[in-house]
Amino acid sequence: MNDIIFFFFYNLAHQSVFFDKLIVFTAVYFPFVVVFLAGVFLLMHHEIFKADNVLQILLQKKKEILFVFISGFLAYFTAVILKLLFHTLRPFLALPNVSALFNENGFAFPSGHAAFFGALGLALFFTNKKASYVFMFFALLIGLARIIAGVHFPIDILGGFMLGALVVLFTRKIFSKV
Repeated sequence: MNDIIFFFFYNLAHQSVFFDKLIVFTAVYFPFVVVFLAGVFLLMHHEIFKADNVLQILLQKKKEILFVFISGFLAYFTAVILKLLFHTLRPFLALPNVSALFNENGFAFPSGHAAFFGALGLALFFTNKKASYVFMFFALLIGLARIIAGVHFPIDILGGFMLGALVVLFTRKIFSKV
């Protein structure tokens, strides 16, 4: 089933130069845009730029801002550790007829990108539900782009999303006690 879903998406690659470049952008560069947008959203959401005393607003909202970004980074680093335990090959190494759109090193499961952006989107859910849907959509786009690019299997992305959700729930418990 994993291979069937993988090839469904992967077969979209290598059909058009423009689409391939769009996929590479979404998989490699768009994540930086999403992190920037999350930071800007968290600052704008709390009207930090409009405040008379910016430092006071930052101190009041630091717990919320830290919760979102610590959840994402903790999910990413947990994924890095789990990759060392699972040693799952990437599709372009596991399957002879797959050619990735860009080079990626290391093992595949779970996806660090999916873990980070899944955690980011879910953590934002506890801050602003409407905005979290946008960031969850971004996480899904990044995950799909990495499948289409041939650097992840669907199970890698799903595992990353699940890891991200678990980390957010764990981090939320810890932040609720602080």
